[in-house]
Amino acid sequence: MRRNLLVALALSAALAVGVAAIASAASVTVRAGNLILTFGGTVSPKAMPKKDYVPVKTNIFGTIKTSDGTHPSALREVVVDIDKDVKINAKGYPACKAGQLEARNTTAAMKVCGKTVLGKGISHVEIEFPEQKPIIVKSPLTVFNGGEKGGKVTLLIHIYITVPVPAAVVTQVTIQRKGTGVHSISKVPRVAGGAGSALDFNFYLQKTFNYKGKKIGYFEARCPDGKFNTNTPKTIFKNEANTPGVPAQTILKGKLTVPCTPKG
Repeated sequence: MRRNLLVALALSAALAVGVAAIASAASVTVRAGNLILTFGGTVSPKAMPKKDYVPVKTNIFGTIKTSDGTHPSALREVVVDIDKDVKINAKGYPACKAGQLEARNTTAAMKVCGKTVLGKGISHVEIEFPEQKPIIVKSPLTVFNGGEKGGKVTLLIHIYITVPVPAAVVTQVTIQRKGTGVHSISKVPRVAGGAGSALDFNFYLQKTFNYKGKKIGYFEARCPDGKFNTNTPKTIFKNEANTPGVPAQTILKGKLTVPCTPKG
């Protein structure tokens, strides 16, 4: 059985980007068939005001593996709902467009959109072609601000793979207020023509900036009741490598309730 890779993030999206945006050293594992997904994260500070939002730094991570060590299905979409005690302040912060990141390696992406960075990390992708040994590709992971329009905030998660040919993979995460919480959808493009699957991700998110004479956090949270509730009603994986005996599509669901410390 292939050795499982350790976490080195996550959304982003989303993991998915919002999945563990308010998690405090918490994680959850969900399974379906031979597919196993673990996601979670940390936050600082742990103690937060009950009413006022404060800037936070988060670390998001996730691992994807199979119970039998075979090539995992490809992560393609993550839907996440987070309770109302988190928010995003995108107005006043510079934005980047997805087209500026496509076809660019990490260095080139930073040159054109470096002022829009929200966080950094690392990811691993496994590339497996028929009758060939799998190749594991390590890539820097960078999260850029995609701006706000029509009440929706966009985050852009950029990685760059070198196998089978050099290519940028840009995941778009759309976040908006919905009901009493925050709703996010992460769309992950096909990797290496369907031969690539994410194995893990680990990244941090943190940014403060001045807007209208006030210092604010791009990511902020509060803690009125000592807990945050996160629900992932749909995480879609697709068997794009046509692995025998594996369904064409697998959907995983999970919930994560994590503690925080109210103050004030």
